[in-house]
Amino acid sequence: MEEKAKILIVDDERLNLNVLSDLLRQDYKVVLAKNGNQALDRINSENPPDLVLLDVLMPEMDGYEVLRKIKSRDETKAIPIVFITALDSEHDEARGLEMGAVDYIRKPFHPPIVKARVKNHLIIARQRKLLEGLANLDGLTEMPNRRSFELALEREWRRCSRSGDYMSLAMLDVDCFKQYNDNYGHTAGDEVLKKVADVLQAEVGRPSDVAARYGGEEFVLLLPETDSDGGRYLAEKIRVLIAELEIKHEFSSVSNVLTVSLGGVTVVPSTFAKAQDLTVGADSMLYEAKRRGRNMVLWTDLS
Repeated sequence: MEEKAKILIVDDERLNLNVLSDLLRQDYKVVLAKNGNQALDRINSENPPDLVLLDVLMPEMDGYEVLRKIKSRDETKAIPIVFITALDSEHDEARGLEMGAVDYIRKPFHPPIVKARVKNHLIIARQRKLLEGLANLDGLTEMPNRRSFELALEREWRRCSRSGDYMSLAMLDVDCFKQYNDNYGHTAGDEVLKKVADVLQAEVGRPSDVAARYGGEEFVLLLPETDSDGGRYLAEKIRVLIAELEIKHEFSSVSNVLTVSLGGVTVVPSTFAKAQDLTVGADSMLYEAKRRGRNMVLWTDLS
């Protein structure tokens, strides 16, 4: 059974909260807030709403200020905000829309209009999430793609910069993959990439960790709050597990089964200028692992 969408209704008048809640609670999970601070607490929680109906005129913090705070955070800026208001000037409406509101619902409420607009905006929000999800997934392996990795890298880099935590990153390359494709065919090559992806995703378990396809036969592991020992251990485990798949590769210069090489680096982000330093460092270690003969893990600790 599909979970009901969650709607937050924000209004300082109890009557308006009751009217909207009674109107929507049969079809949606309804959460109420009577002022801006309560609204922000609910929006910034671990389970934010899918849509917010926000009163414009409230004491202490009006709807415009609440909207500004919502749009200022990466974690909440995509939540659709519909203003509910007694204001009827074109200037007020334009101001809200320019700030990022998706619609206006005017008081007094007309139930069919309220229900239709809420339904339409939830459909649009759901479709946007689906498209964003597809845009961040690799079409072959169905794991995060390079774009998704780069977004995660920037986010986790900022977080570890604030906390002073370690951050590790490993890049993985399938050894002699061109020879595999040339001799076994691209369909077989695609199946190999899927199997490598399965190993990576099975071994990367924490919510903040990311295993992604970087491009071609290259993959990347992003490991926030992981020191060099932890990163090196995981990389070596992955290297062994892929070899133990015993995928035949008679045309490899390394082994008669498919192998991978990994290069990794550990840093403390607060001591480095930018997140790209991590990627460049891991790529350099991967290059060195391949130069030394492949089927190995090379790691450096720059922390």
